Amino acid sequence: MKIKPQPLTKAAFAPYGDVIEFSGNVDPRIINYGHTQKFANLADLDVLAEGGKPVVSLFRTEPLPRPISIRVMERHPLSSQAFYPLGDHPYLVVVAAPGEFSVENVRAFLAAPGQGVNYRKGTWHHYSLSLNAVSPFLVIDRGAEGQNCDEVFIDEGVLDIEY
Repeated sequence: MKIKPQPLTKAAFAPYGDVIEFSGNVDPRIINYGHTQKFANLADLDVLAEGGKPVVSLFRTEPLPRPISIRVMERHPLSSQAFYPLGDHPYLVVVAAPGEFSVENVRAFLAAPGQGVNYRKGTWHHYSLSLNAVSPFLVIDRGAEGQNCDEVFIDEGVLDIEY
């Protein structure tokens, strides 16, 4: 199965979570004596289940060789997970709806620099797929003891991204 990524938009990504970006849909609040625009409440973070707490991390992701073959998908049953790129390169977002995983339900989105995502609790996703260079991400997810990551493995060549 080959998937061609579509542009990352709030409407297209809504079944999987939130798009985090500066957009015309969010009116900024002016703060710091007129020197700063604050865009607030851009994602529905959900990290408190079973004693969880928000954890802020930095990830650095290397591009995969092309063609990109999706070999693993993961989900976090107890929390959301937010990624915001800190670099100037696009990246791929690969997702499937919560529930039983099916390759036929996988979708891919092309995220532009300045577009982040917040995966809803239970949403299947691939880890960040940098495209052109090693890319840094700010990540907000759940910190707590115990298991919060399920994975499914996909045979090589079953699911490829056409980019």
